[in-house]
Amino acid sequence: MKIFNYNPFIYLSITTLTLLSFSCSNKTENSKDHLVFRYNEHKNIGSLDPAFAKDNADIWAVNQLFNGLVQMDDSLLVRPSIAKEWTVTEDALTYTFLLKKEVFFHKHKLFKKDSTRAVTAYDFEYSFNRILDPNVASSGRWIFNKVKHYKALNDSVFSIKLKQPFPAFLGLLTMKYCSVVPKEITEYYGSDFRSNPIGTGPFKFKRWEENIKLVFRKNENYFEKDTNNNQLPYLEAVAITFLPDKQSEFMQFIQGNLDFLNSLDVSYQDEILTTKGELRPKYKANVDLIRSPYLNTEYLAFYMDSDLNEIQSKQIREAVNYGFDRQKMMTYLRNGIGIPATGGFIPKGLPGYSSSIGYSYQPEKTKQLIANYIKQSGNTNPKITLTTTSNYLNFCEYIQRELTKTGLIVNVDVIPPSTLKEGKANGKLDFFRASWVADYPDAQNYLSLFYSGNFAPNGPNYTHFSNPEFDQWYTKAFTETDELERIKLYTKMDSLVLKNTPIVPLYYDEVIRFTQKNISGLGSNPINMLELKHVKKKTKVL
Repeated sequence: MKIFNYNPFIYLSITTLTLLSFSCSNKTENSKDHLVFRYNEHKNIGSLDPAFAKDNADIWAVNQLFNGLVQMDDSLLVRPSIAKEWTVTEDALTYTFLLKKEVFFHKHKLFKKDSTRAVTAYDFEYSFNRILDPNVASSGRWIFNKVKHYKALNDSVFSIKLKQPFPAFLGLLTMKYCSVVPKEITEYYGSDFRSNPIGTGPFKFKRWEENIKLVFRKNENYFEKDTNNNQLPYLEAVAITFLPDKQSEFMQFIQGNLDFLNSLDVSYQDEILTTKGELRPKYKANVDLIRSPYLNTEYLAFYMDSDLNEIQSKQIREAVNYGFDRQKMMTYLRNGIGIPATGGFIPKGLPGYSSSIGYSYQPEKTKQLIANYIKQSGNTNPKITLTTTSNYLNFCEYIQRELTKTGLIVNVDVIPPSTLKEGKANGKLDFFRASWVADYPDAQNYLSLFYSGNFAPNGPNYTHFSNPEFDQWYTKAFTETDELERIKLYTKMDSLVLKNTPIVPLYYDEVIRFTQKNISGLGSNPINMLELKHVKKKTKVL
């Protein structure tokens, strides 16, 4: 039996930002603003209920309010959260968690005595039941697809048994869907729990004016401490605004009204960054830049069940893969932010990634592939339509120009995000731009897009790629307990996908974060989770 123990007072330190010295001044920020962390969401937050924590904006907010059994650190290692320790049986089927005793829900009058109570294993049993309840209709039901049953054995012991071994299961439990919620509060509010959240997190809900402002306050009874046994969090509050325009968001950040910016938009990327992805000199005195790998693969996808001859042709699909310079694309369209995808679909930084299985820029080979297609098919005017949203139009137009030089006509069709989402799910688009951000940090999550049992709209296989050998390896990977052998399988599957060309990998994204100089402890991680419990904000000299 494998035992995982953890000292509750010891946490791996998060990478701290470099703080430059300030010149002295007798002017400082308002003292009330001193410990308030401010950031903007250009999309509105849909819900503060962890059962619906699907989009990044919702996940970030929910992460400040709720905890689960386990959590993931910046190195993608699973660490205890409400669970103090856990054991896994030798057959890798049964997980038994021992809970910490001094974890309390945020205060609420419905708790009556002391306005709070301790979390028990029965709360996790209820919370998981709630995710699976069809009346709740949580978007996280799929997490329990491989779970046979779970049960609270007593107040402090919770057991989960799987149907089959699944090495990535602990990673799944770190998702915000698996947060603990109190039965008496969720049942009182029903669907309105979305705007009346009560959790155990480092911050507690204070106020929400939808599309205007969301405020969290410090949880004075939070159970986690730093490496020096100091109470977390350090901040007094978190304030989130909802400016929809990214240019306006950028201006608010530059003016010092936001502490953090987590995007790189075409409207200002040349203003703040050089083509090498470095801060321009005029911003270095006031702004810090954090860059790190992001488990997000940006790609183009072919619908393999398309009736179009060009889409069915492997020669055309290979030609698209060889037909444009990814490095040049990243330098001039993304200011060097992101890694050109010359490997497979599995992004760099994740076990299973290989740099040798992808496609390089070979214009002459592209021309030859297209010439061969024309000769064999008799189609002297091959053309395809690439569907995208306005945010990625510059990428698609670049690829369009490069491929037109080789003899392949590419039309670009720009549609709203909601229309593209519906179209790719229902097989209405022959060739489209897409991205895949890891739900959990295991390559199996990426490879699930090519398993024939996951055909959209019932799964994430939007290309309708189907290969019996791939399916056999994919199934085998679930039961492979040798980690190195499982990683080899991942690479073999990724290589097989690339050889059959249902996709065109564009680049592996990077997390890019801009912060004010007085912010420290924010760090970064490959799943782009916003973790604020270790953040410090110093008084800013004006």
